[in-house]
Amino acid sequence: MVVCGDDGLAHRLAAELRDVYREQVTLVVPAAGEPQPGGGNRPSPGRGLLGRMPTPRTRAAVAGEHGPRELHRMEAAEPDEEVLAAAGVAGASALALVYEDDDTNVRAALMARRLNPRLRLVIRLYNRKLGQYLEDLLDQAAIVAEPGIDLRELDSSTTVLSDADTAAPALAASAVAGTSKVIQADGLLLRAVERTPPGRGEVADPGLCTLALLSATSSDPAGSEGSELSGDRAPQLLPDDRAVAAATGRGIVALEAVSHAAPMTSGARLAAASLPMASLFSRRLRWSLAGIVAAVAALATASWLTTGDHPLHAAYITLLDIFSINDPAVGEPPERKTLQILAGFVGLLLLPVLVAAALEGLGAFRTATVLRRPPRSLSGHVVLLGLGKIGARVLARLRELEIPVVCVESDPEARGFALARRLRVPVVLGDVTEEGVLEAAHIHRARTLLALTSSDITNLEASLYARSVKADLRVVLRLYDDDFATAVYRTLRAAHPAALTRSRSVTHLAAPAFAGAMMGRQVLGAIPVERKVLLFAAVEVAGHPQLEGRTVAESFRPGAWRVIALDTAAPQDRRPDLATALADGGGQRPGLVWELHPGYLLRPDDRVVLAATRRGLAELLGRGPARTAGV
Repeated sequence: MVVCGDDGLAHRLAAELRDVYREQVTLVVPAAGEPQPGGGNRPSPGRGLLGRMPTPRTRAAVAGEHGPRELHRMEAAEPDEEVLAAAGVAGASALALVYEDDDTNVRAALMARRLNPRLRLVIRLYNRKLGQYLEDLLDQAAIVAEPGIDLRELDSSTTVLSDADTAAPALAASAVAGTSKVIQADGLLLRAVERTPPGRGEVADPGLCTLALLSATSSDPAGSEGSELSGDRAPQLLPDDRAVAAATGRGIVALEAVSHAAPMTSGARLAAASLPMASLFSRRLRWSLAGIVAAVAALATASWLTTGDHPLHAAYITLLDIFSINDPAVGEPPERKTLQILAGFVGLLLLPVLVAAALEGLGAFRTATVLRRPPRSLSGHVVLLGLGKIGARVLARLRELEIPVVCVESDPEARGFALARRLRVPVVLGDVTEEGVLEAAHIHRARTLLALTSSDITNLEASLYARSVKADLRVVLRLYDDDFATAVYRTLRAAHPAALTRSRSVTHLAAPAFAGAMMGRQVLGAIPVERKVLLFAAVEVAGHPQLEGRTVAESFRPGAWRVIALDTAAPQDRRPDLATALADGGGQRPGLVWELHPGYLLRPDDRVVLAATRRGLAELLGRGPARTAGV
């Protein structure tokens, strides 16, 4: 297998294929100091991981002890046809193109398809619409190159994934209390929540299904998030009922509910895009206008009572006096003269108010398509740092959940700015490390800080400053380096035991989905359990002896995989991609059934959704047929 990329996802994916799936991998990366494809010069965040990878001589020794785990590293500025040929694409079973630049990935994919029509392609693209067209184009190119080829049977299909889309639900869920982790499948939202035991020595409510046991240190303020290296105190994924009953005092991750994710109606879109009239004028100006209207009404009423004129005529005379276009009340009764003088004063007050209203209204219309300022009364919101690829996807996810958000971004050309304008989300333009920027986002009244910039140090600095302003603030950091993330987590949790702290790595969340796609399986998403990852994948039962002919209870392998849903649609009516929601909200065809009877017998033509560990999914792939499950 060949992995080409220029950032941490490439290194993490190569390590995933080598360590979990025991595959021989060739990693193609730019040389240190070379400009990255697409014109970027930002240092790769994966350099720290690469530095911890064994040298070529050490890799050979490791491969001899633990099976086929060789990882060959090539350095190339761009993945041109010569580089792809040298990497062995012509004879490879799968190629992952995970450069940050979409254009680089598309060009390389077209060249790779010419070199090997039977190659399984996994492409990283941020542009989802382009990805849909590209999948059809590359699959059609394979058919043209080899007429009669069966892409499904030979597993030479094209899969387009986005690391931002894969990680966004978990990042957004980590920032919102009660929402927890979510996986979207066939228009359904599978929600997982962390539950703590009600008392000492008791077991937490398992809900519908227990997905994981949290680490024994999860309730210790000085403890760290468990990972694969934590031994018996680590979190346990997919435990059986006996393990859950014995784990008294430990928290769990339970499957709580499944609900339809209905799309936003056109009326809601229009409401979101329209400009509220209340935002045209400030509150102070609205009160001023109301006061002047009340004064005019009072003067008109007084004129009607003192002169005995018709009410409409009295109001007309009052307006003429206010705008100074009436004749002086010479020879009129004293009451009429007094009312005219008062009307003149009201007219003088009205002029600056009208000018201010015109300026504010013009400014509101001009800024309606640019940026919104955070409302002064805003509280209980999420402060989102960074509107890059990841931040934009997380922002969209938070707004789908109807969570109030204030964004902070220093680059006015960031990808997420257009989305923030369209969703009318307040944005503070400035460097988060500068004084006053977080205050402008009302961090002192926020519920959560979600630090998603590309710099670990910037995220840490912003989190520490935010905690100094509000000690009980919930903090979710995007951190790449595992050791650094563990140290930050332990320090923040020890310093603020009453506040929730989470560290998440986008590459850590996205790499399993990319690896599963390279092995020919559709990974619907990943749920983080401390420093471990639980995968959800669509699998065809046919050809898997661990599933075929067994009941749901018999197919359960503790610590490896568990059947949690069944696609009840006929094989010819099944959706190719379960990760997308139905346009009609799921009401026009059978969909996933998650509440399965333990005695249900799995048939060869069934398609199921599994919750699996990385090694469990790799074991299924190793014994099952080399075909794509619904991709």
